[in-house]
Amino acid sequence: MTVVLKQLPPVARAARRRAPFRVWLDRESVFSWLMMALPLLFLASLVGYPFVYGLLLSLQDRPVAQAGTFVGFNNFVINFHDPVFWQVAANTFVYTGVATLLKMVGGLGLAMAMNQHFRMKNLVRALLLLPFIVPTVLSTVAWMWMLDPAFSVVNRLLVALGWPKPGPSWLGDPTLAMASIIIINTWRGLPFYGITLLAGLQTVPPELYEAATIDGAGGWQRFRFVTLPLLRPIILIVTLFSVIFTFADFQLVYVLTHGGPQNATNLFATYAFDIAMGAGQLGLGASVALAMLPALAVLIVALTIYMRRS
Repeated sequence: MTVVLKQLPPVARAARRRAPFRVWLDRESVFSWLMMALPLLFLASLVGYPFVYGLLLSLQDRPVAQAGTFVGFNNFVINFHDPVFWQVAANTFVYTGVATLLKMVGGLGLAMAMNQHFRMKNLVRALLLLPFIVPTVLSTVAWMWMLDPAFSVVNRLLVALGWPKPGPSWLGDPTLAMASIIIINTWRGLPFYGITLLAGLQTVPPELYEAATIDGAGGWQRFRFVTLPLLRPIILIVTLFSVIFTFADFQLVYVLTHGGPQNATNLFATYAFDIAMGAGQLGLGASVALAMLPALAVLIVALTIYMRRS
């Protein structure tokens, strides 16, 4: 008995050859990595390279326009024995902690207010974004005029209310200068919290509030046992991003106070810039900038573990 094998058409043969590739591409893990390839390449080129270069700079004695000399961890040892460095570290933690707390509380209240029904609600929500979308330098210059000792609108208002002339020196007093940059950072970051938490509030099913009301829950109890638990993951994520942005803040502080007076508002980013670009010590400045990474890494890991447990 003779068996005649029919030869497949060219199109069918090509489809059969492509079948293993399609099966390989249909795998979830492979498809996920393909989708992540371009963002990872982008991060490696625009974030990874500067990070590695900064790490290499921190291990060198590298004055501007001169060849670097490898010194190991000597720059970090110099920072460890520098009292200004520890003052900068304390300033950064106080600035980040207080500003983040104010933005979290104020943003949550703002989101709950914007979640109510009132006239021109959409217009108010749009205006809410103005502090966040205005360029940082432009808004900071406006605040600089508002807090100027001679032309301050705030001081004129305080004097009109009975404060002794000429009013407080907002940017000349160390305590008031720190309070000023915290207030301005809070004003600028509130829309980010408010809009993000507002989006979270609108995903809460109204049936949960109705059931809680039927069970006799008041306004505070509905907020505590319904709203807050459902918003907790969003609050943690937005807080994580806010901490990272605030911890590495540069423009606002550098334009408003330049780290003064007496280093009272100097943060890691501004202090590193002054050492690297002002004093011309690129290696020492890079070591100061990298000093913020351990604290941020610990915070990110702690928040991630807490989110997974929750």
